[in-house]
Amino acid sequence: MQIDVKYPLLFLLVIPALIVIYLFYRRSQSINKIEKNLIISLRSIIFLLLIFALTVPQILLPVKGENVIFLVDRSASMKGTDTQILSWIEESMRSKKKQDSFGIVSIGKTAAVEQSLTSDEEPIQQFSSKVGEDQTNIEQGIQLAASLIPNYQKGRIVLFSDGNETTGNAKEAVNLLKQQNIELVHVKMAGKSGNDAALTEFKVPPTLYKGENAQLKIKAKSNINEDATIRISLNNREILKKAVKLKVGENQFTFSHDVDDTGMFVYKAEIIAENDAFLENNKLFAVSNVTGTPRVLIVQDKKDASLENILKTAKIKVDSIVPEQLPSTLSGYLQYQSVIFNNVDATSIGEKQMNFIEKAVKEFGIGFVMAGGENSFGLGGYFKTPIEKLLPVNMEIKGKRKMPSLGLVIVMDRSGSMSGQKLALAKEAAARSVELLREEDTLGFIAFDDRPWEIVETAPIKDKKNVIKKIRSVTDGGGTEIFQSLKMAYDQLKPLKLQRKHIILLTDGQSQNANYQELIEEGKKDNITISTVGLGQDADIRLLEDLAKYGAGRFYYVSDSTVIPSILSRETVMATRTYIEDHPFYPKVQPYPEWFLFFKNGIPKMNAYIAVTPKQTAQVSILSEKEDPILAEWQYGLGRTIAFTSDTRGKWAGDWARWSEWPSFWSQLVTKTFPSFENIPYEMNVRAENGKTSITLQSDQAELLPLEASIFSQTGKEMKVKTKMTALGQYELQMEDLPGMYFLRIKQKTADNGIKAFQTGFTVPYSKEYLLQGTNELHLNELGKQISKKGAFANVPGKSYHRQSITEWLLLLAFFLFFFEIAIRRFGLQPILRSIRKVDKKEESTKQKVDPIQQLVKSKNQSTKPKKQISDNTDMNKQPKLNETKKIEKRLINKNEQTDTDDRMQRLLIAKKRKR
Repeated sequence: MQIDVKYPLLFLLVIPALIVIYLFYRRSQSINKIEKNLIISLRSIIFLLLIFALTVPQILLPVKGENVIFLVDRSASMKGTDTQILSWIEESMRSKKKQDSFGIVSIGKTAAVEQSLTSDEEPIQQFSSKVGEDQTNIEQGIQLAASLIPNYQKGRIVLFSDGNETTGNAKEAVNLLKQQNIELVHVKMAGKSGNDAALTEFKVPPTLYKGENAQLKIKAKSNINEDATIRISLNNREILKKAVKLKVGENQFTFSHDVDDTGMFVYKAEIIAENDAFLENNKLFAVSNVTGTPRVLIVQDKKDASLENILKTAKIKVDSIVPEQLPSTLSGYLQYQSVIFNNVDATSIGEKQMNFIEKAVKEFGIGFVMAGGENSFGLGGYFKTPIEKLLPVNMEIKGKRKMPSLGLVIVMDRSGSMSGQKLALAKEAAARSVELLREEDTLGFIAFDDRPWEIVETAPIKDKKNVIKKIRSVTDGGGTEIFQSLKMAYDQLKPLKLQRKHIILLTDGQSQNANYQELIEEGKKDNITISTVGLGQDADIRLLEDLAKYGAGRFYYVSDSTVIPSILSRETVMATRTYIEDHPFYPKVQPYPEWFLFFKNGIPKMNAYIAVTPKQTAQVSILSEKEDPILAEWQYGLGRTIAFTSDTRGKWAGDWARWSEWPSFWSQLVTKTFPSFENIPYEMNVRAENGKTSITLQSDQAELLPLEASIFSQTGKEMKVKTKMTALGQYELQMEDLPGMYFLRIKQKTADNGIKAFQTGFTVPYSKEYLLQGTNELHLNELGKQISKKGAFANVPGKSYHRQSITEWLLLLAFFLFFFEIAIRRFGLQPILRSIRKVDKKEESTKQKVDPIQQLVKSKNQSTKPKKQISDNTDMNKQPKLNETKKIEKRLINKNEQTDTDDRMQRLLIAKKRKR
């Protein structure tokens, strides 16, 4: 047994402790010499105990047995080895002694414990932890395995791997093991390999010009001679497909592409081969910015080509699509200089696409224009959407005009099939509708399952927050019963004296047949209209269409539940019918030079527009006679957005559509939103580093200027980026290492406090884990020696200890001695000794209380014998001796009685004291 201390330097505290004891010895002359020596001895012992306790002493108790951790590489390159490894571990158990312990740890991108350290369990039969097969981090695995081995005990880590480490630094971890008396050994493994072809490099010039012949360079690697196909697409449109012959090793190919467009080009290269081992290594991306003729995207009805024709005459390239064809990736918008919504409603556009457009405008400087019409702005359902967020106007009208009195009842399905996102979006939609209404408007909210539930009583709103709280408290229920719920809504609206009464029915299910037509016809007599919303294929589409048709409303079929809020906000706005201003007027042009010059010969008459409210920092260039915005613009992030509240066809624009400057006006309006990006002046390098992706930006100019960078994935997710300047004109960006296509936006201040903006894209390639690299024996041998099954539990050099702390015992002993020392100083040694003597005497007296009776018995016995002897010898002295004996007995009895009386009195006094 040995004793070890954690902080041996604290023994130096003995020096000040001795000084304190010496000073006490010199100044305590009045104390008795014996007491003084005893106090000094006690204090010395107390100081030594406390100082010893502060050093954290531990008793080292030897421990028998070996600690073995099996560290298993379960990355992609090790596929097919699980059974072999588990069999190896099971066979190695034959050499395990009873006192030996083992554990199992899996590694991939992360590390996880499969089986904790144990000595009496059987090894696991299969691996269950998810560790991420796209990377191999041996360093993290070693650290976790080492943490399972108890402190101050020796151990062994058995590594099963092919040695291909893709992240981390295992060598550094092994160096730390030596300090912990842990050795690392390895078992060489190789995953099941097959035929594999992989793209290793894809290069495209970062900057191109329209009409240029771009050179696309590809490198591919194969482990066999085989036929393959290379396919290249541009912005998800295939531009090249060619059969190639691959040789073993590296293959290079060069293809050309005539650039006939502008914008940000995202190229994707793919290789297709039979019986490929890994599909993950078959594609790579490349990005290029193409300058030339600007390109815009118009989202509009197919029948309306008026704006498209206007822009084409201005030599702007135009792509026209319907709302349902909007791109579903961020790159689909970055290829355009501007996006135009021409009289399209939000109910046809999912929230996902709106978010992509908002990010493209804010972060990448793409322009955005919204033109008016009966399906645009507030009437289109854009209230509280990402599109409203980026526009210079709000959809809600705030206190500008007297609106007609409105009664609205929302009848919403809360059956079990609505649970989850559908119900959450439906409640959010109802809440938006409440926000659009005035407090004097009447609102009712009925939720139904197999019966109607009145959540909000049909009455003037008054307290919007409370109404919204009630709506959001709705939970899902049981079946579906539409008729009774609809009848309740009609019954509540009928007696109300309101100018407009409207019902919105939202359901995803079907109900029993009933006389709906009669119900709606009766409601028409009281000026009640109804619109319906069907969610998904299970909804009774025919019934809902008929209800909307008979009730003079609109039917919406919804496959994307994210459009529900737009539908309800649109219905709420349309119920008022006050957003359209349809009185002919002459707009007022504000003195902004870029617009004022168009109206040198006068301002044409306009027929109508949609009323909106300008945002605080918006520039309103053209106003109506009621001071409402006709043309408003502002800067949103890096992009510029414009709202034109009249239409482009002439129905609302009136004489403007016949105006000679009309094409030039729209050309100016659209081009004003084009981004002003410069070609990126940095050489960019992307590399993987310790589980992170590092992007180095190197400029030719050694400038000390701050830089702001944002990175977005194809899905529009903004990545967390750390930016730092590493040298003059050199910056390093770090983000999570996730393979895929990314877009980089850079903002940089200039020396004159201006801002320069750059945009580009880059690709994070797949992990090297998906390349067939064979077994890296050199790396494995550097980490540790190879071991056999019998050697897994062989003796590890060194000793193992279990450490038992004795600090508490030392402190407890010091505590008792401290109080004993206080008692000596307070009372002195003699009183303490006298107290001890008194205790001893009391014990003796207690024993003596029994002795007189025993002695009396004894004396009786003795007196009996002499009496007999005397009677035999003589009768002369018989009487005197007998009298003397009786006197002695009497005295003893009286003394005994007195003692008993004293004891009783003492007990009575003690009892009285206790009562007090």
